[in-house]
Amino acid sequence: MAKVHPHQALSLSPYLTRERETFTIWMKSLVYHTNGCTVYNSNGQIVFRVDNYEKKCSNEVHLMDLQGKVLYTIRKKKLQAFGGSWDGYKRGGSNMNKEKPWFQVKRHCKMLIMGDMACQITVGCDKYRIVRLAGKGGFRIVNNLDGKIIAEAKQKLSTSGVVLGDDVFSLEVEPHKDHSLIMALVMVYGLIRRKM
Repeated sequence: MAKVHPHQALSLSPYLTRERETFTIWMKSLVYHTNGCTVYNSNGQIVFRVDNYEKKCSNEVHLMDLQGKVLYTIRKKKLQAFGGSWDGYKRGGSNMNKEKPWFQVKRHCKMLIMGDMACQITVGCDKYRIVRLAGKGGFRIVNNLDGKIIAEAKQKLSTSGVVLGDDVFSLEVEPHKDHSLIMALVMVYGLIRRKM
């Protein structure tokens, strides 16, 4: 018979916080001659990275923590008409062909785009969308149910207001959201825009 431990504390993800978090995304890999990106927290510490050893816009990329532990594996589905589709597998499981994806992202065909929506996201029963912002590469991740902004990325500015480059973004993530999931969605958007 199984034992019940009612006072055992639930382990919270290290990627959840009670406050809004700001990250800097540099769409470059720290590994020489590879594609990818590096993500820094507000203290300047590397928290996530993608090192794509294959060609740019690969069909499979891995979101890792600083130590190289795979948090998500993102795979592009083949032969997708009308824009494309990506599956995200949590922790890069070894049986991905048998596993159900943790999330799915479907890109909208350019000819069918209504307004600013770039793609539709499904995470279990939750539905989100990525909405493009005016300017170079900015976007929001928005909850479809209530329209609330979950995360927003904009070109990063220096303290004096100078744009740091087309490949450097500031990402604000709302409280109580899984930063690793948000970063995985950002990676898919980078693949869609052919930045990784």
